[in-house]
Amino acid sequence: MAGDGDLLAIGGNHFIHAARRNIDITVMLFNNQIYGMTGGQASPTTPAGVRASTAPSGTVERAFDACKLAEAAGASYVARATAYHTQLLSRVVHHALLHKGFALVEVMTQCPEQYGRWNKSGTPYDMLLWQKEHAVRVEQASKMSSDELVDKFIIGEIVSQ
Repeated sequence: MAGDGDLLAIGGNHFIHAARRNIDITVMLFNNQIYGMTGGQASPTTPAGVRASTAPSGTVERAFDACKLAEAAGASYVARATAYHTQLLSRVVHHALLHKGFALVEVMTQCPEQYGRWNKSGTPYDMLLWQKEHAVRVEQASKMSSDELVDKFIIGEIVSQ
């Protein structure tokens, strides 16, 4: 279990090589798009233009897509769900734990205290509704154009070998 900052920044090299070697491990990535517990710094998954304590005018880099990174590195199971989509989350966690090889489950979570406060994202409930409105199931995403997927993120089983 890891946050987006410690897994993709501090532990990024370990993450890439564990996926590349397809080591039999399940990684639960809790992605709140900010260093939520250490001061609200921008993390590798903070979207461009989003404010953080280290980017009060907004970040300039685009965010890592942890699922694409894991897939490109060779992970044999990659899934994403949100704190809103609890049934999907339960299902992909179950599949990941049974999977032999490297499994990543990215859980999109909200951070009202840091991300929400810096970006005026509303209440924790408002942030969950944002997840609902911006998540697209992998089956639906395959039928959508890249223009239709702007500002959306894909949820479901992305890689399952």
